[in-house]
Amino acid sequence: MPVPAVTPASSTQPGTESGPAASPADGAVVLQVPAALPSSSVAPGPSLAPSPSPATATSPIDSPSPPRAPRPPIDWAAIERRCRAILPARGVVAARQELLAYDCDGLTLHRWEPPLVVLPETTDQVAALLRLCHREGVPFVARGSGTGLSGGAVAETPALVIATTRMRQVLEIDLPNRRITVQPGVINSWVTRAVAGDGFYYAPDPSSQVVCSIGGNVAENSGGVHCLKYGVTSNHVLAMEVVLPDGTITTLGSGLAETPELDLRGVFIGSEGTLGIATAITLRLLRAPASVAVLLADFTSMEAAAEAVRGITAAGILPAGMEMMDRLCIEAVNDYLGAQEYPADAAAVLLVELDGQQEEVAVALELATERCRQAGARTVRLAREADDRARLWQGRKSAISALGRRFPSYYLQDGVVPRTALPEVMRAIGELSERYGLPVANVFHAGDGNLHPLILYRSDEPGVGERVQALAAEILRLCIAAGGSISGEHGVGNDKRCYMDWMFAPDDLATMQLVRQAFDPEGLANPGKVFPTPKSCGESARRRSEEPALAAVAVF
Repeated sequence: MPVPAVTPASSTQPGTESGPAASPADGAVVLQVPAALPSSSVAPGPSLAPSPSPATATSPIDSPSPPRAPRPPIDWAAIERRCRAILPARGVVAARQELLAYDCDGLTLHRWEPPLVVLPETTDQVAALLRLCHREGVPFVARGSGTGLSGGAVAETPALVIATTRMRQVLEIDLPNRRITVQPGVINSWVTRAVAGDGFYYAPDPSSQVVCSIGGNVAENSGGVHCLKYGVTSNHVLAMEVVLPDGTITTLGSGLAETPELDLRGVFIGSEGTLGIATAITLRLLRAPASVAVLLADFTSMEAAAEAVRGITAAGILPAGMEMMDRLCIEAVNDYLGAQEYPADAAAVLLVELDGQQEEVAVALELATERCRQAGARTVRLAREADDRARLWQGRKSAISALGRRFPSYYLQDGVVPRTALPEVMRAIGELSERYGLPVANVFHAGDGNLHPLILYRSDEPGVGERVQALAAEILRLCIAAGGSISGEHGVGNDKRCYMDWMFAPDDLATMQLVRQAFDPEGLANPGKVFPTPKSCGESARRRSEEPALAAVAVF
C-alpha cells in the first residue's frame, strides 16, 4: 500500500523523548528560580533555542501555504447515521449522558464534551470512518483508554472521537522471533500476561499499565519504570498497520529492529494522533532476566536522594529502574495500602531495581548500596523474592491514585532534566511551591530525570486554576533552564502546546508542521494539538507572526 512522501524533519520529535535525558559534564547544576508569572496569564518567555537566521531560498519554507478555507458546518445527525451504517450495533455513542465519559482524559482540569463517539472493532471499520471524515471534512480524534495526561485525546473543537477500546485482540504471538502483534485497545499489562508463561515480557510499563492501551502508548511514546535501561515505546515497536487520515491503510516499519529505509515508524510514534490511527502494532518481547533485586533507601531530604541517583549512575551501574517519591507521596501511599510500607518519617525514598545475571546483580547491589549510604541514606532495604519486590513497587505504581484519594484535585506535569541537575531542581521546585502557596508532590523516574510533579489544590478556591497553570509553566521553564525538556512521556496535547516555542526555533516548528501536512494535508487528525495556534496561544501567535518561517505554514 502507498506510504506518504515526507520531507525529512529535525531528529527531535515534538513532545517525546527517545531515551534517557543526556547528562551534562560532571558537577552540580546551579539554577535560578524563575521570577513569578502574573497570576492572570501564563505568558511564555523568550525562546531558549538559538535564534534562527532569516528565511532564505534554503529555508525549509520556500513559499507560503495557501490560507485554509473555513469548513462548512457539520451535520452531526447525518454523520451519526453514516457511522451507524459502518459499525455494528452499539458502535456509536450519541446520548449526552454517555458522551460525558469522553469529555476529558487523565488531565481533568479542562473538559470538552464531544458531539459523537464511535467504537470500531477492525481496521476496515477504522478505514471506512476516516474515509467518511475525509469526504465530509469532519475532524477526528483518536482515543485509547483515556489515561493520557496532556489533553491530547479530547475533542477541544467539535470532532468525531474514534475510541479503540473494543479493538482488544492479540493477533499473533511469534516467540521464535520474540514478537507479538496486537490491536491498539489491548491493555499494556495484558501483553506480558500473554507471554509470561513462556519466560518473556514486554518492557515499557507506565504506572497506568493495568488500564492504559498500547495504541495510546504508541501515540504518546510512553515510558515507565523500566525505560531507564530498556527504553521507551519507540524502542519496542517493530511495525504498525496504520490508517492514514484519508482512509488509506498502510504499514510503517518492517517488523525488524533495524532497517535502512526512512524511519516513518519512528515519525508516527509519539505523534499524538496527528498523523493517523494505528490499528495493529507489532511489539518486541524480551526474555525475563535470570536475577532481579530491588533496593529501597530512605533519606532525610530530596536533595540527598538525588545525590544518590547521581552516585549510582556515576559508578557505572545501569539499573532497570530508579524511582523517587517525596514525603507527601510516602504518606499518601502508606495510607492507601493500609501499611507502613515506606518509612513514614522519611523525606524521600529511592527505589532501585537491578536485573541481569546473578553475579552481575550481586556486584551492582553492593555498589548501589554503598552509593546510597554515601549520599546519606538512613536505611537500605533489600527485596529479592518476587512477592517482596511487587510489594515495594505497588506503592510506586499506585502513588498517583493514592494522592488522588487524599487530594481529589491535582495537576500532573511531566518535564525532563539531566540527572546531574536533580538536587538543584528539587530544591527549586520546593521554593516555587512555597511562593505559589500550592503543595507539590514529587514522584518520578529519577534514573532518567523524568519529573512528575503533582500540584495539589482545592478546585473550589477562586482563581486557583490560573495559579496552578502558572506554577506548572514555571516548573517547565525550570526544566528547560536546566538543559531539559517540557515533556518526557506524557506528550504535548493541548496542555503544553503554548510552550513549544520555548524549546524549538521557528524553522524547527515549521518543519514539524510540514511533516504533519505530508500525512494530513486537510488538517483533520486531532486538530489544535501539539503546536501553538493563534486562538489557543496568543503570545506564541504574536512571536509566530514575527517569524517568516513560521508565518508561512498553516497551523491546525
